[in-house]
Formats: sequence, structure tokens, C-alpha cells
Amino acid sequence: MKERGILIVVSGFSGSGKGTLMKELLKQYDNYALSVSATTRTPRPGEVDGREYFFHEIEEFEKMIAKDELIEYAKYVENYYGTPRAYVEEQLEAGKDVILEIEIQGALKVKEKFPETLLLFVTPPSAAELRRRLEGRGTETQDVIESRLSRAAQEAEGMDAYDYLIINDDLQECVQQMHEIIQGEHRRSFRNHTFIEHMKEELKGE
Repeated sequence: MKERGILIVVSGFSGSGKGTLMKELLKQYDNYALSVSATTRTPRPGEVDGREYFFHEIEEFEKMIAKDELIEYAKYVENYYGTPRAYVEEQLEAGKDVILEIEIQGALKVKEKFPETLLLFVTPPSAAELRRRLEGRGTETQDVIESRLSRAAQEAEGMDAYDYLIINDDLQECVQQMHEIIQGEHRRSFRNHTFIEHMKEELKGE
């Protein structure tokens, strides 16, 4: 029987490098699927429906909310973003470990609905390093950087709700560490009830 995949939520401060980390993880291992979010915002040039996002009209999205077809959703600046349940279920059934890259509030909602979800939080080794990375991008004004840092201070309050912290210092080490944590998670006894019961039954017959 094919082993069911694990649902993994990855969160982290803006500038923690979680996007790069996800790309590397998916490139190096083929048992992961990155969940594609649904949104009501209009596609940007080069974005493809079903690749970057599933693009929906507001009415469609609100119907999905009403029918409980989303694992979690939130509204940012007039647009909805959410995680479609069907896509995630399909990937898990196929034995893929599904990664959702979402912020803390969404992560905790997912954990509430699916208590077996693995929560991973990505952080740089220090606040000074976070500031250095944000400034090093060279794409944001000082105001935006300061607002990202004050948001990070708020987000840090929720870090202890996560199962594991991933300190993103060296990218390659970090990818390896994340992969090992997820693989180890597959061996947790609560994820292996069927195997355990089967083993007990077989041993009774010995």
C-alpha cells in the first residue's frame, strides 16, 4: 500500500530565504509537491493558471469558502488567497509530501483542521542577519524594510507554536536538514497505526 504523504506548513520571516529553500528542496528530491494557492488577484505577466496560482473570480472564490473547499484562506488588500483542499488531498493520496508556504495565522488554522500537520519555521541566525538580507535585496525602500522587521517582531511571538525551527544559515545544510526532519516524521508512530496494528495481528498468529 502506498504510504500517504504528510502535510507540511512552512512559514518564516520575509527575508528568511524560505522561497529559495523550497525551490532547492523540490529540485533535489522528487517526493515533494508545493501546494498551489488560489487567488482572486489578476495574473501578472508570465504567470500561468495552475502553476503560480489558481486564478478565480471573487464570486467563485466565495463559493469555495461556502462549500468548505479551502483548507485556509485570508484576504489581503482586497484580494483573497487560499489553499484548495482537493489539490492537497490528491497529492497526499499519491504519496507526495505537500508543502504549504503560508504565514503564521494560516499555519495555525491548518494545524487546527489537520492536527497531524508538520509545522516548520524558517529563520535567519539573527535579527542583524535578517536586516542585512532585507537591505541586500536592494529592491525595497528603508520604510518597507522597517515595516518588514516590525512585522517579523510580531511573527516571532508565534515561533514556539511550530514543531521545528530551521535556521537558514547555509542553504545546502538547511535543505538537507529539512528533508531529514520530514523523512523522520514519516516514522513517527502516530503516522503508522495501520502498520503497527498489522504487525500486532501477524505476531499473534506466530
